[in-house]
Amino acid sequence: MARKPIQQMRYASGAASRIYSRENVERYSQRARERRRGRVMRRVITTTIVLLFVLGGSALALNIAKSIINGSLHGDAGYLNGLVGVLTDNNAAKDPFNILLLGTDGRPGEDTFRSDSIILAHVDPVKKTAALISIPRDTKVEYKGSTMKINETHAYGGPEAVVTAVKDLCGVDISYYAEVSFTGMVNLVDAVGGIDLTIPEGDAVDDPDAGDVPVPSGDQHLNGEMALVFSRARHQFGDGDYTRMRHQRMVLGALAKKILNNLDLTQVPALLDSLKEMLVTTMNVDDIIGVMTAMRGMDTNNIWSANLPSHAGSDTMINGKSYVFVYEEELKEMMALVEAGEDPKGPNSSGRKGQSTTLGDLATNSSDDWTNGAAVTAGGGHSETE
Repeated sequence: MARKPIQQMRYASGAASRIYSRENVERYSQRARERRRGRVMRRVITTTIVLLFVLGGSALALNIAKSIINGSLHGDAGYLNGLVGVLTDNNAAKDPFNILLLGTDGRPGEDTFRSDSIILAHVDPVKKTAALISIPRDTKVEYKGSTMKINETHAYGGPEAVVTAVKDLCGVDISYYAEVSFTGMVNLVDAVGGIDLTIPEGDAVDDPDAGDVPVPSGDQHLNGEMALVFSRARHQFGDGDYTRMRHQRMVLGALAKKILNNLDLTQVPALLDSLKEMLVTTMNVDDIIGVMTAMRGMDTNNIWSANLPSHAGSDTMINGKSYVFVYEEELKEMMALVEAGEDPKGPNSSGRKGQSTTLGDLATNSSDDWTNGAAVTAGGGHSETE
């Protein structure tokens, strides 16, 4: 059955690409200041209403809370307008869908945001299966006749540009877009009471560039700051950004496990409040609740894990700039499996091919294992590298 173009979303007029353009940084900063002034009051109101719903069951309170949260989830007026006609319509609670997850890393003193994490997630709410496919941020793409890194497309043309670039690169339809602030993720992890991760021996993090808090190996309970440091670190590892992408998928899986299977009802207000502070998405509250309800009870350790078949080296330099090149045929084969809801058997480091790999396998193999092709997974076989 042919998919329908996404229906018109109700936003005020305005071009999405203008929000993140360098010429309008000051305008964006001003809007950010205005949002912060009302943040405390919105937090108090929303938390109070959701608490009334959770503890007392008021339909009116729930609808009011949804309205407030939805307004925050969609970002500044017009920011997501460019996605109309780019995304594909979908019933998130009943049909398989692709969602593009973008992590923006804004550090103190920086005037612009970077797309440091790009993950294409395929979710089947009926079968309770999912695949997380990381896209290296330095991946070479062509956008509107220009060669650039894929993480530059967001600054060039906003959400519409990065969604278009990923669609063209991977050859798939995308139904939803979600943009997450890494610093906001700290609040989200803390709101759910932290996350549990098994960190392989050799993947302990002690990287001042990633953050001031060390993250040891073994079974760990991470607070928000530790989770962020673990998601940022790359300099101390042999395959650099590929390790960072694996760590990001591990954190995402741990968050999913906590929210879907181990969340206390008393944590719901803080969770929803954190979402509206750190998330900009085309999904609404009903979409999110529908997917969470449908996926509840899934074994998040069985989520498929891979990155794009790709490589970087002296042969991927263009005009003195380092890029990551994808292996196009291998990518096409892998994405066909992803779209079919099957095991993508993609690589989890640099290389053309991979093997059956889940998030559970990432906890039992170190960065060196993946880099050297020595990783062993429950699906059998060793990883392949080039």
